[in-house]
Amino acid sequence: MLFNSMGFLIFFPIVVLVYFIIPRRIRNLWLLAASYYFYMCWNAKYALLLLTSTVITYLSGILIERAGERTVYKKWVAAGSFVLNLGILFWYKYVNFMLELLGQLFGAVHIELQVPAFDILLPVGISFYIFQALSYTMDVYRREIYAEKNFLRYALFVSFFPQLVAGPIERSKNLLKQLSEEKKFDYDRVREGLLLMLWGYFLKMVIADRCAVLVNTVYGDYASYHGFQLILANVLFAFQIYGDFMGYSVIAKGAAKVLGYELMENFSQPYFAETVRDFWRRWHISLSSWLRDYLYIPLGGSRKTKGIKYRNVLVTFLASGLWHGASITFVFWGALHGLYQIIGELMEPAVSRFCQSFHVNTGNISWKCLRILKTFFLVDIAWIFFRADTLTAAVQILRQSFDLSNTGLLLNNGLYELGLNERNMSILLLAMLILAVYSVLKERKVNVIEQLSRQNAVFRYAVYWGIVLLITFSLDITGQEFIYFQF
Repeated sequence: MLFNSMGFLIFFPIVVLVYFIIPRRIRNLWLLAASYYFYMCWNAKYALLLLTSTVITYLSGILIERAGERTVYKKWVAAGSFVLNLGILFWYKYVNFMLELLGQLFGAVHIELQVPAFDILLPVGISFYIFQALSYTMDVYRREIYAEKNFLRYALFVSFFPQLVAGPIERSKNLLKQLSEEKKFDYDRVREGLLLMLWGYFLKMVIADRCAVLVNTVYGDYASYHGFQLILANVLFAFQIYGDFMGYSVIAKGAAKVLGYELMENFSQPYFAETVRDFWRRWHISLSSWLRDYLYIPLGGSRKTKGIKYRNVLVTFLASGLWHGASITFVFWGALHGLYQIIGELMEPAVSRFCQSFHVNTGNISWKCLRILKTFFLVDIAWIFFRADTLTAAVQILRQSFDLSNTGLLLNNGLYELGLNERNMSILLLAMLILAVYSVLKERKVNVIEQLSRQNAVFRYAVYWGIVLLITFSLDITGQEFIYFQF
């Protein structure tokens, strides 16, 4: 069931209405049933995988807590939980990729190997809910939380429908605790949640899906395009994936808020980042913090030598790339981000000396803008490898992007031949301007919804209905799945 589907627009009000009518003691049971129904709308049989992961991590939490000071026993239980869950993830997401890679490696040394290919359908959201369940195992192991004894409550934590299939990857210290608290209907909270959902739909349907039309046109026949055509497609993909993924996260946060729950922020103006390291503090925060806490730090983090630190950075970002998909393009994308950070740190002394020698005012807005543009350029280069189907295609797209012989497109109607007509291009530009204003306000720590609620009713409702109107104008080009559903 897609957030941007008629089915969800019927499903969600029913869930909310019943939730606040029924007695408190059965509300979690109702949400659990609704969450499993929501997931089963894609493929009912894969709900068994969700249940399996839930049972494994639930039992592991109890066994770890009962182990007390028996450290070796606790390690074996935690390791068992990880092996079983990651084994499920490997089979459904990576087995064919690894077998294909193995066949290519043997082929490179002229050894013929018959590699089987399994007909496996990737369960939607499997990477998200398995990582969320595994974080619970580690939190209990580290004694950061107590093991949850109520199975239904824990099962709801793993399967909570607003963030089940595309995050954010919630922590037990946040969401699981909230599931034991009484939730009362609160008009202001519900209104804020609905406004968040409206903003999420704007990001997805007005910006992301409109960008997707042009991006898909160009990437679908990339050999026929070059220069500004590819540059535009590359830049718009950066905003497509941002609007798409942030849109889902905001809708999820809004839906949860309507029900009385607070999900973590998953984005914090990532394209205002001044370094690639800063970008990852702002982009997909739930995954980057998960990898930091459960992979990078256990590997040693930055506590040892520079060499080991850089190794840990590279391993973490290779894992990030592989988490996103079973393809060498995703692995390369992750490795590129890891190398960006390593090279950036190595260059810091030289940059500092340059600034001192030429008396560069690093506190000036122009220097800050230059750093933001540099970071966006590096991130956008990496997005090419994320979006392209193969490494060969990505390299060709990158090479053709520097062929600027078609500058005349900017002076005629050539841009309107890339999938978006003049009307849709104008709507996209207006939407991007709205996003820019919103992002600047958020960067300055302004609560946009709260400030908007303080304005007079005429202005307030003009904004609300203006966004609704833009969404309505987008109904003819929307309906696409969220990009991160495939992960």
